[in-house]
Amino acid sequence: MTQSVTLDDLDRRLVHALQVDGRAPFSRIAAVLGVPERTLARRYHRLRSALAVRVAGLVDSARIGMADWFVTLDCAPDATETLTSLLAQRDDTSWIAPLAGGGRLVCMVRTPAPGRPAGGPDGGRSFFEQLARTPGVRDVQAGCVLRAVAGVGGWSGRTSALDAAEQERLRTAAEPARSAVGGDGGAGSPSTGDADGAASSPGPGPDPGPTAWTEADARLAGELARDGRADIRHLAEVTGWSASTTRRRISRLRSTGVLHFEVDVDPAHFGAPLEALLWLDVAPGTLPTVTEALAGHAPVAFAAATTGRAAVFAMLQCRDAGALYEYLSRDLGALPGIRGAETALVQRRTKRAGTLLLPERHSSPPKRAS
Repeated sequence: MTQSVTLDDLDRRLVHALQVDGRAPFSRIAAVLGVPERTLARRYHRLRSALAVRVAGLVDSARIGMADWFVTLDCAPDATETLTSLLAQRDDTSWIAPLAGGGRLVCMVRTPAPGRPAGGPDGGRSFFEQLARTPGVRDVQAGCVLRAVAGVGGWSGRTSALDAAEQERLRTAAEPARSAVGGDGGAGSPSTGDADGAASSPGPGPDPGPTAWTEADARLAGELARDGRADIRHLAEVTGWSASTTRRRISRLRSTGVLHFEVDVDPAHFGAPLEALLWLDVAPGTLPTVTEALAGHAPVAFAAATTGRAAVFAMLQCRDAGALYEYLSRDLGALPGIRGAETALVQRRTKRAGTLLLPERHSSPPKRAS
């Protein structure tokens, strides 16, 4: 992310609006925010070009037979950078973060769900076996995500710029547009603000079933991971469907919970530059109480119940070290059933949600870990 970019109040309102609906046309957002459509389009494309803000399309792993894992790697200090770069280039990784102090990094990995075929040399158990054999890796600890318990729908720290009425107007306005075109209403482009091409002719096209996950869906998801607001015509070319079929498919995947959109933006732009990871050992009987409380804690950007030695894994965003101490000692310390906690500070984020994007001046590291 680019640290030289500063977000003003309108930028933050735009970010919040995109978290409500990542593919909302700029015309709809402009009507709610009370600013010209072209102003919003220019704002977004300027921020996205600077890698400061973007919308990423994300798939619910469990709904397509996959599983997410939070993986902690203990590695030789001189191997950390190479391993980080190698993992960042994989399509099945996200949220990659070397930890402060050196020698450790954490990432999220997607594999076929336990009990399903690996589906290739990089899938399932073979991925972890391959990772353990990678030069410089000393230890691998993996926890499978059982359920996301906090931060679903976006971190509250960046979703406070719009009031409840404005958010409801964004959601309500989306329904007629979706009904009229059979799709999601469109993602804005600089010129028209309607990348889904509502004026395009319907045209016939194959329409996959509501739950089947096809190769075309995977191509669609890959493009949306790179750019959640990609033009509908481009997405149609990638999938081989007509524009109207592509629009309907996006709408169906969203309505069934398979696909959602997340605004990828550095929390430092919202006054929370310090990121920490938290592993909690929680008594099983108090797990519902603890996770429900975490969902209401402002510093918790994301949390999930997982397998492994820690029952809960969480990502925290704080103003500084003092604020982190206050949260751990006061809010977290007041929860019942927490038998132990481990924290680690994030040195930096190499990859967040969606596909890795690099400024043009950066060279691309190798594609795969070996």
